[in-house]
Amino acid sequence: MEVILKKDMKSLGYENEIVQVKDGYGRNYLIPRGIAILATTNAKKVHAENMKQKTFKEERIRSEAQSLAEQIGRKKLTIGAKTSSTGKIFGSVNTIQLAEALAKKGFELDRKIISIKEDSVKEVGTYTAIVKLHKDISVEIAFDVVSE
Repeated sequence: MEVILKKDMKSLGYENEIVQVKDGYGRNYLIPRGIAILATTNAKKVHAENMKQKTFKEERIRSEAQSLAEQIGRKKLTIGAKTSSTGKIFGSVNTIQLAEALAKKGFELDRKIISIKEDSVKEVGTYTAIVKLHKDISVEIAFDVVSE
């Protein structure tokens, strides 16, 4: 019996994959629990169309992320922080401040997709951060921390 998986199964396959299973396993376990559907000719046609649309949508999202990465990669950020006379920052620079600096440049990004390479930014200087725009696309941003 052929079934189309609706969820990932560790020993069987991944979502949207067509797999061959024994009749009883498919009829009594996979289909009633909503893990799979029977792979009839109509279901296969619908599945093929859904996969084509999903691929097209994924490619569009990927190309948008790539163009955004190119735009962000050209920008140089400057973040002002209150510092002591020795150049140490009171507190530290974090992803929230980077997201705000990017917003001022016209890029509204969630702070959760930004990560700073160094453990903590507690001194004036030049640092790098990584923005993960897509599962395959990430861009490095250089930013300067200056004294206010």
